[in-house]
Amino acid sequence: MHDPATTADRIAHVELDEATILWRSEDVERERVAAMTDLVAENQFVPLRAVERGHQGPWSLRLSVADGRLDLWISDAEGADAGAIGLGLARFRRDIREYFAIVDSYYKAIRNPSAQEIETIDMARRAIHDRATRQLQEALEGKVDTDFATARRLFTLICVLHIRG
Repeated sequence: MHDPATTADRIAHVELDEATILWRSEDVERERVAAMTDLVAENQFVPLRAVERGHQGPWSLRLSVADGRLDLWISDAEGADAGAIGLGLARFRRDIREYFAIVDSYYKAIRNPSAQEIETIDMARRAIHDRATRQLQEALEGKVDTDFATARRLFTLICVLHIRG
């Protein structure tokens, strides 16, 4: 893996289309902040078509969801439009629903802690998140070169964009 501090093959800035998000609970907001902070701090991201067209990173991303599709709007190091990647999200619906159900259970469990219950819920949460991350990596194949940790954080942000109140 590249050192993110010295490579252009990374995301330097990420933002969500706030118009897409109508409401977030405190727990979901915590997930969003952690995912965005961790993503910018350490990631591997190479949008292949943008690079083929001569663009260079580090990259800025703007994520939005519209009409059942995730759009990743990419800007290069100079702030120039480096294109967009659209992904159909139907394949993620079940994982998104399950992920938020388990996250809700997790936050309820940590308010009334039982170590066994928290551990069980956290294992289930990680399993759902890992499955969805692998699906996202498959969907990005041939479009973006990325690692598992980066795709995992992107999946969390996709979930946040799906909140409808």
